[in-house]
Amino acid sequence: MRKENVVSIEERIPKLKQHRKKKANRRLLFLLTLFLIMILSVIYFQSPLSHVKTIKVKGNELVSSETILSESKLEPGMNVWGVNKNETAERLKKLPEIKNAKVRLSFPNSFVIEVDELGKKAYLLKDNKFLIILENGKVLDKGTESIPVDAPLLRGFKEDKTLKKMISELGELPKEVQHLISEINLVPKKTDQYHLTLFMNDGYEVSATIRTFSEKMEHYPSIVSQLDPSKKGIIDLEVGSYFRAYEAERQDEGDDGDESEG
Repeated sequence: MRKENVVSIEERIPKLKQHRKKKANRRLLFLLTLFLIMILSVIYFQSPLSHVKTIKVKGNELVSSETILSESKLEPGMNVWGVNKNETAERLKKLPEIKNAKVRLSFPNSFVIEVDELGKKAYLLKDNKFLIILENGKVLDKGTESIPVDAPLLRGFKEDKTLKKMISELGELPKEVQHLISEINLVPKKTDQYHLTLFMNDGYEVSATIRTFSEKMEHYPSIVSQLDPSKKGIIDLEVGSYFRAYEAERQDEGDDGDESEG
């Protein structure tokens, strides 16, 4: 029994030596790999690859790329790993036109800034200039001197809660109805300080009120589809909904004139 035990241990010795050798080789390989990674890291951080090469801006229309780049504080030549993407995005969201922003690294050394802007809902005529109004009711100190065609023009409004209410109501309309509106004029009456006169792109005029604007205007396409397209006039949506052709309006005015003369 003792002899068999001795032989058994001797048989195990080569296997133990082989196991230790493999373990030592794995440890050496790990150390060499770690050393290689450290060397490559040093080379990388010293090379141009670790510095920002290009910065692209996407999704902007209202804000210039130059303004976004300036606010982001990102510049070519900066260390890639010194850029805090979340802080950069938060800085950009402070711009009045920006709803959301995302900054991502495009490997190896380029950054992409993607912005989501607030929607343009209308224009406000002020000092012979058409200022942009955003979906949150904020009026931008920028616009155009030519009559806008991509959103309704608002006349008679001031930068107050009435304007914000108007923009809110406008935003609740389907896009296809919004695109039919050319102008919205605030024309207060004794009975309704929120009275509106709208001029539509299809030639009709609408009398409405801010109080029920989105509720009534939502049915505008259905109302127009029942009218004779060759006869334009005023669609009254203040209380109910009825149509009065311009010919009838002129005739009534003529009758009033005759009566006054008599």
